[in-house]
Amino acid sequence: MRAGRIVVAGLLLGGLLAGGLIAALVTAAAPGPSATSASELTGWLSGPTGPYLTDEHGRVVFLRGVNAVYKYAPFELYPASGQPYNLSAKDAAEMSRLGFNVVRLGIIWQGLEPGTAGPNDPAICDRGPAVDPRQFNAAIADAYLDRVAKTVAVLARYHIYTLLDMHEDIYSSVFGGEGAPPWAVCTNGLPIRHLPGRWSNTYADPALDAATVNFWTNDVRGDLQGQLDRVWKLVAEKFKDDSWVVGYDLINEPFSRSVIKVNEREVARRLECFYTGRARPGRDALDGSLLRCPHRDPLEGVIPTIRSVDPRHLIFFEPDIFSSHNLPNDLGPMNYHGLVFNFHVYCGYRSPVTGDPTNLTACVDQELRTMQRRRAERPGLATPAQPAGPPWFMSEFGATQSVPLLLRLTDLGDEMQLGWTYWAWQYYDDPTGSAHEALVGPTGALEATALVLSRAYPQAVAGIPLSFDYSPTTATFHLVYEADPAISSPTVVYVPVGVHYPRGYCATAAGATIVSAPNATHLLVTGGHGVVAVTVKQSGCQNLDG
Repeated sequence: MRAGRIVVAGLLLGGLLAGGLIAALVTAAAPGPSATSASELTGWLSGPTGPYLTDEHGRVVFLRGVNAVYKYAPFELYPASGQPYNLSAKDAAEMSRLGFNVVRLGIIWQGLEPGTAGPNDPAICDRGPAVDPRQFNAAIADAYLDRVAKTVAVLARYHIYTLLDMHEDIYSSVFGGEGAPPWAVCTNGLPIRHLPGRWSNTYADPALDAATVNFWTNDVRGDLQGQLDRVWKLVAEKFKDDSWVVGYDLINEPFSRSVIKVNEREVARRLECFYTGRARPGRDALDGSLLRCPHRDPLEGVIPTIRSVDPRHLIFFEPDIFSSHNLPNDLGPMNYHGLVFNFHVYCGYRSPVTGDPTNLTACVDQELRTMQRRRAERPGLATPAQPAGPPWFMSEFGATQSVPLLLRLTDLGDEMQLGWTYWAWQYYDDPTGSAHEALVGPTGALEATALVLSRAYPQAVAGIPLSFDYSPTTATFHLVYEADPAISSPTVVYVPVGVHYPRGYCATAAGATIVSAPNATHLLVTGGHGVVAVTVKQSGCQNLDG
C-alpha cells in the first residue's frame, strides 16, 4: 500500500450483506517487519499424500492469499519505488494485516529469456532436428531472478510464502498477452492478429492455435519445450534452498483450441507429456494406460528437470484453461513426489469488461460445481508416490467486485477445507484481465472485496481438521479437529483483529488450551486429545453464549 491510512468501503460486512456499502476509515500505519515467532507459520511445507499440505511439525497447513503479476516489461514485480511494477514492504504489510500468508507471484518466460529474434524466425520455426535457438542470455536471466529474490525476501519478512507462477495468457505478448518470448512464436506463416473485442477473443486466432500446437508437439527446430524446461531449471536452482518459496506453478492456464472440440483430449495428453517428458510418461485419465508422448518432446519433462536440481519444493500442476468453467480435468496420474493439483475457478456469466457476474445465481452454481468436480477428481490422481492423491489448491478465483459472489466462494473454501489465492492483489493495467479484478484500487485504497477475503481461518492444525467456518455477519469462527498428541507444536488460527475485531475477541477451546495472549492475531491452541473445538467471537467472553 502507498499510504499509512487506507479507506475501506463496507467495513461492516453485515451492511454489505444487506446491500448497503458503509464507508469506514481504518487507520493502519504500515507495521515493521514481523519478528520470527512460534505463533506464525514458517519453514518448509510438503505434500506427501492426501488433500492437505503439511509443515515440518506434521501440522496440516492452509495457505490463503493473492495473485500478483506484472504482464509488461520487465515482466515481474519487485521493490522499485515510483514504478508501476513496484511491490513493496507496504504491500506485504497490508497483505499480512488482512491475513494472507501466500502470494502467487508471476514470473514470465519473456522476462527470463527475451532473446533477439522475432516471430517465425526460420532458424527456430522451420522443421528439422532440434537445435539451440541461441536466445538465452545468462546475465539477463540472473538479473531477473535476483529481482524475484528481492520480492520473495520482502514477503518473507511478513511471514508470507511465495508460489512462483510461470504466467502466460494467450501464449505471448505477440498476441496481446504475455508468456512466451516473440522468438518462440511459430505460426506456420499465418498472420498474427489481435481479434476485436475482449482480449480472450484472440484465443480463436488460427495463428495462435498454430503457435500453441507447435509448442505442445515441440516439432520445430528451436526445441521450445526444452528451452522453457531450461528456464525452469534456472529458477529451481536459484530458489532450491529458500523455504519461503512454497513451490512452482509450472504454466498458467495452458491452452489449445483442440480442447473445445467434442471428445478431443489431445491437449491434455500433450500437456501431461510436457510435465513428465517421454522417458517417464503419465497415465491416461480415462483408461490408465501409459501415454505415448510426441516423439520430439524432451526425454525429461519440466517436472523431472526441476527435480534434478530441487527435490524438495512442491510442484503445482494445472489442467487446461477450460477446466475453470466446470469442464473435466483430463490429466491423468503422474508418479512424482510433492505434486499439488492446482486449479482455477471462474464462471461464464460475467461482464467481459468488469468481470462481475451478470447472473449471480448461475455463477455461484457453476463455480460450486467446478469446485466439487475438482474435489471428486483429486483422489483419481493417486500414484505410488502419492497413494491418497496429491493435495489440492485453488490458485485463481474471483477477479470481481461482487461481494455476494465472494462471500459464497469463501464459505465454500472453508466447507471444502481448501487453500486459495485470489485474483488479484492490484490492477497493473492488466492486458488480459478485467477492470474489477483487484483488491487494491487505483488510489491505493482497498476495495470492499478485501474485507470478504480477510477472515479467520486455521493456518496450521495439530491434527486432522474436521470442519471450520467463519460468519462474516457476526465475525464468529469455529474449528473442529481431531488432535494428534504426537504433534507438540500449536494449532494456529489467524484472527484479523485489526479488520473485524476492533474491540477484541473472545476465544475458547474445548478439549485443549489456549496459550496465546488475549486478542493476539495468531491464536495458539496446545495439548488436547480426541476432538478439539475452537470458537472465536467478537468482544469479551461474556458475550460467548448464544
